Amino acid sequence: MADHYEVLGVSREATPEEIKKAYRRLARQLHPDVNPSADAAEQFKLVTHAYEVLSDQEKRQRYDLGGDEGVFGGAAGFGGFSDIFETFFGGGAGGGRAGRPRSRRERGQDALVRVTLELGDVVFGTHRDLEVDTAVLCETCNGSCCQPGTGPERCDICGGAGFLQRQVRSLLGNVVTQQPCGACQGYGTTIPHPCPTCHGQGRVRSRRTVSVDIPAGVESGLRLQLPGSGEVGPAGGPNGDLYIEVQVEPHPVFSRDGDDLVATLEVAMTDAILGTTTTIEALDGPVDLELRPGVQSGEVLTVRERGITGLRTSRRGDLRVAVHVVTPTRLDGRQRALVEELARRTKAPRPRLAEFQQGLFSKLRDRFRHG
Repeated sequence: MADHYEVLGVSREATPEEIKKAYRRLARQLHPDVNPSADAAEQFKLVTHAYEVLSDQEKRQRYDLGGDEGVFGGAAGFGGFSDIFETFFGGGAGGGRAGRPRSRRERGQDALVRVTLELGDVVFGTHRDLEVDTAVLCETCNGSCCQPGTGPERCDICGGAGFLQRQVRSLLGNVVTQQPCGACQGYGTTIPHPCPTCHGQGRVRSRRTVSVDIPAGVESGLRLQLPGSGEVGPAGGPNGDLYIEVQVEPHPVFSRDGDDLVATLEVAMTDAILGTTTTIEALDGPVDLELRPGVQSGEVLTVRERGITGLRTSRRGDLRVAVHVVTPTRLDGRQRALVEELARRTKAPRPRLAEFQQGLFSKLRDRFRHG
């Protein structure tokens, strides 16, 4: 039994690249079109089988440990010279091949960019120019992967098929196995002169600007999809998609309930008693509010269509303002006397538990939830 390393003329410590080069050199010398002798055909089989074992890391390890990867089945194990000729150099009496080479052009990966918005940006939507670090088409080779003026060449190991076949004998008879060609990685072609800019990838890393209109009504965690704006694929393949993940920063005054904006209005006790008008600054401009005399804590003032524009509708939500009556904690003598006089005149009842009121409970619940 011939030693695979001796057949290829390499040492047992040879690297995969050295093994590949040795096989390519011997295959050219023993190619049936170059050397039609019977000895060359037999030697070609030995060289091919040795390369199949040593180019596969797992098989090579088993062979080095004395495993059965070193058993060579002879001409019958490979189905005869015509099968060898067809498998590695095309043509022959065996008919066509199964499968086809891989394409170097593949779809690019999707990309994800996170953008932070203020709550005010969500009311009507906003525009952003985003810097994206991603793969773009190589301008030197325009995705061909080759140095300008050169092109891919058909692999002379698999004859452009992109795969290698062999037949092995088993208890069930002859079994045909197929694996990608190690010389061309299944592409059927090699690139002798890779592009110096992209190193044969057809794409390079670069920063580019992507303009995106973010619609109104988006929420934190929502992802917007921009088809075809992601990474360009290997060898100039189609772009993947770009996803924009939105994060809305909390606002110190307003919070969100669906498409409604919610805020809390602190009202002095005297204004609550007498009633007043005030102007607040909403996210899209000033809003006038009128407080009736005797307004109570927990009451909600609703301003129609001053909330957020819906994501899937042009209608705006409402602005809901919960009233919080502020009771003074420090009074001077004059102020305390006036309050005591008010208490005597109004003859207010002593504090007591009130009957349950569904409407009041809901207002208070919303007040503490959104306040």
